[in-house]
Amino acid sequence: MQINNYVGWEEWVSLPELNLPALIAKTDTGADTSALHAFNIQTFGNKDNQMVRFGINPIETDERFSIFCSAKIIDQRNVTSSNGITELRYVIETDIVVGGVIKKIPITLTNRENMKYKMIIGRSALDGFQISADKSFLQKVLSYDSYKKIKKNGHRRSLRIGILSLEPNNYSNLKIIEASEQNGHFCEILNTKRCYLNIESDKPEVHYDGKVLPHYDVIIPRIGPSITKYGMAVVRQFEAMGTFCLNSSSSIGTSRDKLAAHQALAINRIPMPDTAFANSPRDTENIIDLTAGAPLVVKLLESSQGKGVILAETKKAASSVISAFQKLNAPFIVQNFIKDSNGSDLRLFVIGGKVIASMMRSASDDDFRSNLHVGGKASKVKITQDERKIAKQATKAMGLNIAGVDILRSSEGPKVLEVNSSPGLQGIETINNINVASMIIDYLEKRLGLSKIQ
Repeated sequence: MQINNYVGWEEWVSLPELNLPALIAKTDTGADTSALHAFNIQTFGNKDNQMVRFGINPIETDERFSIFCSAKIIDQRNVTSSNGITELRYVIETDIVVGGVIKKIPITLTNRENMKYKMIIGRSALDGFQISADKSFLQKVLSYDSYKKIKKNGHRRSLRIGILSLEPNNYSNLKIIEASEQNGHFCEILNTKRCYLNIESDKPEVHYDGKVLPHYDVIIPRIGPSITKYGMAVVRQFEAMGTFCLNSSSSIGTSRDKLAAHQALAINRIPMPDTAFANSPRDTENIIDLTAGAPLVVKLLESSQGKGVILAETKKAASSVISAFQKLNAPFIVQNFIKDSNGSDLRLFVIGGKVIASMMRSASDDDFRSNLHVGGKASKVKITQDERKIAKQATKAMGLNIAGVDILRSSEGPKVLEVNSSPGLQGIETINNINVASMIIDYLEKRLGLSKIQ
């Protein structure tokens, strides 16, 4: 193919690595380095692999359509514009296609929202071309129609992801951040307690450290039980702002309220240990009789990680524990103790309606609770089709997109013990030698219509 080495003072170009198939750019021999319009510029990654995420409105007649790009930072430099203003800019490197020529060029990022051209092509990118300063579009004419397919089918773009958590150094949070950045996304921890809400019908906002938070594509709630109600309020606010939340506020509320959770399981005919609940101290005997009797398990409604869970081995002990909880006005449920489980349960990890991993959790010698947080041990396990099916049903019953479903094996078949809306990743990843965090990001990309990495 014969290459046309002439370019006009304005030309159609494409930047395929940034998912920009068509841009009108102005050639500028007065500038050495090319410049690209960018807004909402954010950096991420470690010092050895600094990345930048930014947005651009590539269609000059449609400022509402934006594409978010990400690229590696190769430099930072002061650039003085034609109006004499000096600005510190990030420099990236990417392919540019002009006609039949593909070149790797450096580009500085700057906000050009008030400029006609989204890109300036500098001298370094024009090496090998002859410039006709009085002519336009001497190369192949491109079309903004190429963005119609992107609008319809999605494109590969960089997401802004927020994790609601009080634990910035938590293993699960760090792994999700790492997986996000490996896929070109910007991910950060938002301290749930430091979020405060501006509740307005026309413009709901979340404020943080004195500033209005920008738009997030995704919020991943990893809210501890101590702040469930406030955390749900924050999630609801993001939902009102149009942000996709990995688990909704209502689904978190249902799964965290043990009474509501078991009622949801019952409504959906999902097997679970016999469960009883009452508010009156006079009903203690009847509560015990509604289960299979002692031994039985008494659980605070807001218990988590095995805390607030007591095994009453005799009817007298059960009565004493129940009476104590009632005097403290601490809501609780009473469940049949499944002896067949031998102090073990299954943790099935569900993402997007699919069981992606499982493990067996076994209690230590001096405890009946198998939670890893209280000394339980994890091991590999092969699950049955019934266990897989029940885990998916339980997750759906709660309305969750991601969940850790705890199942007991009994002589009557599998029984759901609990559905966790913020399951930890460390145990399940270690035992199965898989990257669950990466699977979570894959799911988010699919839900938001992003194309896969080529």
